[in-house]
Amino acid sequence: MSNLILLFLCLFLGYFLKKTKLFPENGHTALNAFVVNISLSALSLYYIPKITLSYEVIFPVAVPWVNIFLAIVFFSFLGKKMKWPKMVTGAVIMCAGFGNTSFVGIPVIQAVFGESGLKTVMLADQPGSFVALSTVGIAVANFYSGGKSSVSEILNKIIRFPPFIAFSLAVILNVFSIEIPRDLDDVFIKLGATTVPLALVSVGSQLKWQKPDGDTKPLFWGLLFKLILFPAFIFILYFVILKQSGETVEISFLESAMAPMITASIIAVSHKLEPKLCNLMIGIGIPLSLFTLAFWYLVMRLWF
Repeated sequence: MSNLILLFLCLFLGYFLKKTKLFPENGHTALNAFVVNISLSALSLYYIPKITLSYEVIFPVAVPWVNIFLAIVFFSFLGKKMKWPKMVTGAVIMCAGFGNTSFVGIPVIQAVFGESGLKTVMLADQPGSFVALSTVGIAVANFYSGGKSSVSEILNKIIRFPPFIAFSLAVILNVFSIEIPRDLDDVFIKLGATTVPLALVSVGSQLKWQKPDGDTKPLFWGLLFKLILFPAFIFILYFVILKQSGETVEISFLESAMAPMITASIIAVSHKLEPKLCNLMIGIGIPLSLFTLAFWYLVMRLWF
């Protein structure tokens, strides 16, 4: 219960601080930078070395990759059928193709599954969401904006990204069973503990309402795909077809139902892919996802 209270309290605090102007105009960028580069790196170094590697790690890692490739196929077809401008199709693919596996995913999974669930979240977030966004996501944004980005540039961004460096180091520690000194481990968990409150305050400060106007149909289809259709696909694939069960698979499923990713939206906006539509996907998608996540959690519990 305390984790759920923290979730809603921090969202409210972020929104309140922004509305009362007690929060700098772009204050969320500093919070985002700390969370992404320091907090998430610390969580990787704390949890990844402790994971028992098995075939189950495939399920959380696969979710973000399946998400973006299905979004490309779905919206490429739908965009042509509905005669959307190229920029609109690109914006919807970026926002509906990546889930908020860290900023929303971490506090939600921690609230439902406790600290043990964060190991799985790190798998979905680092080799899953981050690498998919840094490769396929950049390629999609460039294609729909008419820009170009070489393979070497993309690889350079990935290799120099602090969370990726931390994740790679954590995997090495895991594979070679290298034990981290207890004092250093304590530092990692304390730094990692800043992820949830800072991420939620940042998200809360970015929530804003804009009138949809001509963005209604792309917004509807984007949120329908991200919050309903894609989780339904993963539910059928993981639970019905593959007949999987257990905490790792359950968390993987809930990660598939997360709201659109803020970072993917930022990349889309930076490529001039319908900024207003991207902001609506985030501003409406995050609050709405709290209800759809509760729905999918109940469906999953009824299934088992």
